Amino acid sequence: MFHSYLFPISYAFLTFPLAALLFTLPFLIVQYRRHGYINKVRALMLYLLLLYLMNAFYLVMLPLPANRHNSPPSFGEIQHIPFYFIQDILKHSNFSVDQPATYLSILSEPTFLQIIFNMVLMVPFGMFLSYYFRTRWVVCILLSFGISLFFEITQITGIYGYFDYPYRVFDVDDLITNTLGGIIGFQIASWISGLLPRIEHLDSKVDLSAKRITYTRRGLAFLLDSCVWIAGFFLLSTLPIKGAFWIATGIYFMLIPYLTNGRTLGKWIVRIQLTGRSPRISLGSLIVRYGLLYWVLLGLHILLFEPYVIDNLSAVLTLILQILVLIIDSLFLIHLLSRVFTKNNQLLYERLSRTSHAISWPKQQQNTDSGTAAKPIDG
Repeated sequence: MFHSYLFPISYAFLTFPLAALLFTLPFLIVQYRRHGYINKVRALMLYLLLLYLMNAFYLVMLPLPANRHNSPPSFGEIQHIPFYFIQDILKHSNFSVDQPATYLSILSEPTFLQIIFNMVLMVPFGMFLSYYFRTRWVVCILLSFGISLFFEITQITGIYGYFDYPYRVFDVDDLITNTLGGIIGFQIASWISGLLPRIEHLDSKVDLSAKRITYTRRGLAFLLDSCVWIAGFFLLSTLPIKGAFWIATGIYFMLIPYLTNGRTLGKWIVRIQLTGRSPRISLGSLIVRYGLLYWVLLGLHILLFEPYVIDNLSAVLTLILQILVLIIDSLFLIHLLSRVFTKNNQLLYERLSRTSHAISWPKQQQNTDSGTAAKPIDG
């Protein structure tokens, strides 16, 4: 019996990295916008919740029929009698009220073990609701019943019509025991919550102005910005305009941040902004910063694919340009790696432009808008 549980659990752990990868992007965005930073305890709890939900889903759903055109079930599709499992246990065991020696035989009954499994399955869910989400017990009951009902409906409908026939019984006892398991988990978390850090107090002593802007956060902002920037670049490329790359880059990374005081769409989403030496970032600083990064570093790569440039260069000059790009790329990579593993993570183009990133939090932004410069954070 326990072997049948090992397969779904192992499958959940094998697919967890992919699920975690898909979960990470929205997780980072929500955490940056809601809390302003990534808290390790909160991140651990949410990834554990994801792993638990995957295990629970696979344990309930697997194994699947070998073919989607499965045969009609030989059993009743719905078991609607509450606590029918008690009758089932008494029927298949040698339990007798007047013979205490038979009591232990219940522990080896498959039906009894299935009931225990159904309760244990939902215990972590109730613990998460109590400890992390700080829900009331009524909400715990409703959500535990709801997720159990979702599992049962998914099974009875053959995963919503994917299979021709149901491959599991819709059992009202599963709804009862799953819900009971959620309540037990909720109560356990209430008992041990005093031994764990309070989730609602994780941010109470955090000074966002002193938080370092990580490359992960900057990379996420750039990923979001790239979607808009590249779309603008391709739009300009369809027009009879030369230099679409430089125009799109200048508008999106220089003009727009100047008008929004250091923000692009991506930076706004992850709540960061560029700051300079004055309360309002200057256009000159943005041109130096992004001119070095995009017009020079990335622009040299663009030149290698521009027909009106390459066609006018000799083979020797083209080779020199390619070698120059390779050398610059290598130096920038070394420079980037040297900053990733040091406390001073300010890059060369940031130092030359005298710009840096800071967390753009509503309270801090009010000070910035009123004329007080936000404290710059190198990153």
